[in-house]
Amino acid sequence: MVTKNVRILLFLLLVVNTTVGLGQIPIKIAKLKYGGGGDWYANKTALPNLIAFCNRELNTTLAPEEDVVEVGSRDIFLYPYIYMTGHGNVVFSDADAANLRKYLVGGGFLHIDDNYGLDKFVRIEMKKVFPEVEFVDIPFDHPVYHQKFDFPRGIPKIHEHDAKPAQGLGLFYEGRLVVFYSFETDLGNGWEDQRVHNDPEEKRQQALRMGANLIAYCFTHTY
Repeated sequence: MVTKNVRILLFLLLVVNTTVGLGQIPIKIAKLKYGGGGDWYANKTALPNLIAFCNRELNTTLAPEEDVVEVGSRDIFLYPYIYMTGHGNVVFSDADAANLRKYLVGGGFLHIDDNYGLDKFVRIEMKKVFPEVEFVDIPFDHPVYHQKFDFPRGIPKIHEHDAKPAQGLGLFYEGRLVVFYSFETDLGNGWEDQRVHNDPEEKRQQALRMGANLIAYCFTHTY
């Protein structure tokens, strides 16, 4: 019953926004606040820039600023897309893990964006959420790479840190991609204001386009 209710809520957020006067009820996306001391608040300018890009390029009507939602909060069910980033430790309590699982099984979408340092912690904590599934490489022909923007070779490499190839990893639940994990690339760096990392404009555009694909996929393939 909970799963059905979550699906209905997320679906209504989309339908109301697209049928009852575009722009009247802007949908919000959120950054995930988690325990453990890691810098969940990293990439401060990233989401506002991605939102502006999506509103311009995809004709979405997302609210211009993201919200912050705690992993164990009931408010998590208000957001169709949740962004998680950071460099350090992550800890989910049992209640956190159960809440996040309920959200994802019910139609939500989590984008984990490793900011170099998150990986060894987040893999352990996501096992609490989905002990029965493993992160896998998302094939290049998956729809997430072929929304408005085409990425025939998968996720682009944005931030060079240790010369390893970028990977788009996923958790699939009953055949549905519920978690997209951008690893060894740091899309959020590319979304940030240019002055923050001095990334070339070409890299920033690649990052924003991949982010827009994630937003588009979230709204068209999670229900």
